[in-house]
Amino acid sequence: MSWHIGRMAALDFESSDKDAETARIVTCALILVGGGLAKDTRTWLLNPGIPMEPGAIKIHGITDEYAAEHGMPAAQGVSEIVTALSEVVAAGVPIVGHNIGGYDLNLLDREARRHLGAPLSEAIPGVGARMNVIDTMVLDRQVAPFRRRVSEDQGPYQMKTTAQTYGLDWDDDSAHGAEYDALMSARAAWHMGNIAHLPHGRRPQWVQELRTQRFDSLASVRIEDLHQMQIEWYRRDAASYQAWLRNPAKSRDKHDPNAVIDGQWPLRPAHSIPDQQNGAAS
Repeated sequence: MSWHIGRMAALDFESSDKDAETARIVTCALILVGGGLAKDTRTWLLNPGIPMEPGAIKIHGITDEYAAEHGMPAAQGVSEIVTALSEVVAAGVPIVGHNIGGYDLNLLDREARRHLGAPLSEAIPGVGARMNVIDTMVLDRQVAPFRRRVSEDQGPYQMKTTAQTYGLDWDDDSAHGAEYDALMSARAAWHMGNIAHLPHGRRPQWVQELRTQRFDSLASVRIEDLHQMQIEWYRRDAASYQAWLRNPAKSRDKHDPNAVIDGQWPLRPAHSIPDQQNGAAS
């Protein structure tokens, strides 16, 4: 069975800021979809216990006061989320999300260290060897490279752009809610996998016009192999972005001769250099 039509666990967080090293979880959605089974949704609202950045509040719409009044204690919420994710990993269900390896899983790892006293690799035994991840941002960059920004406010590989690229309706009023974004990532993953398994002549016109046949790399691969491929794709993209930042002729006003972009995916060691390319509060 192809990886894109099996059961997936869609995961998304909304958080207190955009840096996984310092951010706290505010909301989480973990949604089991696909595989011919009914959708199973679990959501959490946490009290992060610290003031949230105004930019984060603007994105997800949850104020400090609302989270304090209605959110569960952070330690309880993190424990429940880690337990739920442990069950998913134990069942062999891949985890899907947009930028999940660049941000979300690292956010959860830092929260597990903070509240449970252990990294995700210990909180979920064997997670490094047993967890398979489908990161729709990594996949989209691989199969459709060199996409330009849609506008000054909409980047080429943010969730909205990816969803619209693959023909998904996008509702700005619902966006940036953990449940909505998690589901959109699962749907985008399905569309990418579906395109990859179509004969070239039946693929969407915009795909046929690409100068590469990169969608072929997603066809007829095991989920375990797809996970390993994403590790390399992420590492390669990080190295490319680092080289671009260090090149003054290319990066111009963004030039940083000492730029270092961490290419580890989907989990980075704590206190590593923040991912300047992909870090986001969802």
